[in-house]
Amino acid sequence: MATYPETIDYLFSLQRFGIKLGLEAITDILGRLGNPQSQYATLHVAGTNGKGSSSAMLASILQASGYRVGLYTSPHLMDFRERIRVQGSDIAEDDVCTLTEQIRQAANPLSALTFFEFTTAMAFRHFMNQQVDIAVVEVGMGGRFDATNVLNPLGVLITGIGFDHEAYLGESLQEIAQEKAGIICQTTPVVLGPMPEEIGRIFEAQARKRQASFFRFGQEFSISKAGLAAFTYHGPRWTIPGLQTNLLGCHQMVNAGNVLALLETSVEGTYPISQAAIRTGLQQVRWRGRLEVIHRDPLIILDGAHNPSGAQVVIDFLYSQIHDCPGRKLILVVGMMRDKNHQAFLRVFLPLVDSLILTQPRMERAASVDELNQAVDRDELVPWLLSDSWDAFCQAKKIANPSDLICVTGSLFLVGEVLKRLTQLGSPT
Repeated sequence: MATYPETIDYLFSLQRFGIKLGLEAITDILGRLGNPQSQYATLHVAGTNGKGSSSAMLASILQASGYRVGLYTSPHLMDFRERIRVQGSDIAEDDVCTLTEQIRQAANPLSALTFFEFTTAMAFRHFMNQQVDIAVVEVGMGGRFDATNVLNPLGVLITGIGFDHEAYLGESLQEIAQEKAGIICQTTPVVLGPMPEEIGRIFEAQARKRQASFFRFGQEFSISKAGLAAFTYHGPRWTIPGLQTNLLGCHQMVNAGNVLALLETSVEGTYPISQAAIRTGLQQVRWRGRLEVIHRDPLIILDGAHNPSGAQVVIDFLYSQIHDCPGRKLILVVGMMRDKNHQAFLRVFLPLVDSLILTQPRMERAASVDELNQAVDRDELVPWLLSDSWDAFCQAKKIANPSDLICVTGSLFLVGEVLKRLTQLGSPT
């Protein structure tokens, strides 16, 4: 059997097949593997932003409730194994090697699996082998033709809709919503996070078509803030005061409200959940690379936001940190993929930025620093152009005063590179 590094090289070589939206290949390989995804309960999470954090919260609460829980998310930050977790632990290297060989042996030689199809099959089979009670599965892209859309879940959460992956999902929010609505299943409860009314109606129409009950943020359920960090959840049956989540940002309270609505309407009857488990799960959840504080004096924050709506969440949080510390300057380190809307993303930050450093994650898909520089729409701001991401991070630290704020953002791949280098150097993270 191949070693772990050899196996990882093989898996990433599958990226040459690109992104292939459709369910034929994943349905075929899962059938050859005995349809492992039908051996345990599942929850399906989609949305433009917030689906990773929401998935982590779901898994944490279910685990605190005493259930054996699988969690499948993408992309990873530092190691492929982060994508597939059971009880909070990454899949073992040996299991990656064994499952890769099994899937290669079972696959149809006439039908090439993409990277995401292969890893989805691996996750579903691993969860079966590990005898999970329930798995939380994050959609990779879109919904209707995403490789994860082979489930018969207990419930579906759609966190919200924004512009991202337009080349695959559509140029308008309506088109993107139609694609994401494709994960709504017959009679399966659907929870909808905050979204414009006309977009919500697209999901409601699909839910009615599927005879699925739906629960909307601000209507069937809501949250009310109680101070800077605490909130109360108000649901169809549950009212839970004094909640706090370990994840930073007001948007995480909204994500937590969505999560509780999904648990209340989809899971609670089959998998009872106590208020104590909810409190414990929210307080213990950790989701790296999302408003993650890795250092103070200067304050260094990492966030993998990569689209305009994600950027707005980050800037709202950064503004609060700058407002509370007079004289604090914002040093922004940005690296992005080529297929993102660079100008719209940067435009959110530029009014608040004092120093801008543009860089490039080590990926073929990454935008060059020159491409990013062309999107900087502020004449008096002259960015540093440093192609090496670690050089860019070090430059930010070099020019920062102890009172300043450094934010690294634009791509989870960039955040992962910085975190990996810090880990290798033994720096506290």
